[in-house]
Amino acid sequence: VMTATSDAAPVEPNGIIGILGGGQLGRMLAMSAAQLGLRTHIFCPDDACPAYDVCAEKTMADYDDVNALEAFANAADVVTYEFENVPARTVEILQNFGANVFPGSKALAVAQDRLVEKEFIREAGAETAAFYPVDDVASLNEGLKKIGRPAILKTRRFGYDGKGQTLISDQMNDLDLTWEAANKKAWEEIGARPAILEAFIDFTCEISIIGARSRSGDIALYDAAENTHRGGILRRSCVPAKVSAGTIRAAQRIASDLLERLDYVGVIGVEFFVKLDGTVIVNEFAPRVHNSGHWTQDACAVSQFEQHVRAVAGWPLGDTVRHTNAVMENLIGDDVKDWRTCLQSRNLCLHLYGKRKALPGRKMGHVTEISPLS
Repeated sequence: VMTATSDAAPVEPNGIIGILGGGQLGRMLAMSAAQLGLRTHIFCPDDACPAYDVCAEKTMADYDDVNALEAFANAADVVTYEFENVPARTVEILQNFGANVFPGSKALAVAQDRLVEKEFIREAGAETAAFYPVDDVASLNEGLKKIGRPAILKTRRFGYDGKGQTLISDQMNDLDLTWEAANKKAWEEIGARPAILEAFIDFTCEISIIGARSRSGDIALYDAAENTHRGGILRRSCVPAKVSAGTIRAAQRIASDLLERLDYVGVIGVEFFVKLDGTVIVNEFAPRVHNSGHWTQDACAVSQFEQHVRAVAGWPLGDTVRHTNAVMENLIGDDVKDWRTCLQSRNLCLHLYGKRKALPGRKMGHVTEISPLS
């Protein structure tokens, strides 16, 4: 199997960046690439994906369509992806056809399995929540004895935005169920699939670091964002985060270390819990541009999307210095109906994703309120 080589020739202006996936992240990557005089080729099986509106070329095919992938590999100067659940086999096929895929397959393999990810983070010397592998109800019972309640049971693969997880409470909500029956119910709720049990963390807030690494190994980090989630979905990211400089430095050190250990090329999003004493625990990382980095579009000279394009294209990384404070808010479901109000508000930057239908829990766009540095 061929692997992506960071010493491949940089992509020249008018070159083609191939993107696996056509959601809003692919759309914003394509828009940033266009600003740099680069074209994008979106590969996505969905005929109504938002990225199709703004790309130069598109391939509507399944991720296991070998003929379509061969043509895609030949058409693109470099390939990246906008979501971490791209099948590993897809990347392997593209590499066999000579495509350079960034970030590499190592980051994808680690991020796609929550257990492997937690073990990797621990090996890197960073702290995580206590965890226990769960393959059946018996191992769930064993894990709860070791970790205690409350705890969160998550599928090892294919979970995002609160999907594929359930809270196991320390109180009996359903008086008709024994603890064993309640555990069995939780196991069934996540689809009775290989899972990981994670201890509940007592934390003051959540922050994230958006970082990037170039093909030559240069690293650039953005300011920490303080994040608020609701129902497992990110609602708001505020910059600057209301945490100490020491906390931010610790999180940035961990993000830098993960970029190095993964031999990473592109933008990464690393999520942290901040404990009462200011120390940080890694929650997870995403090997792609990240929702909590959307504020960079309006508060930095170079957004996370442009940064990712620069990195995978083999270009120098851009300036990450923030020129304004920012509060980014996701427009989820019917929130998007307030777009007119957003347009009439001062210092509010509106970004709509072109999705045809507003559904509950669906990210339809975001707004960023910018204000002078204080």
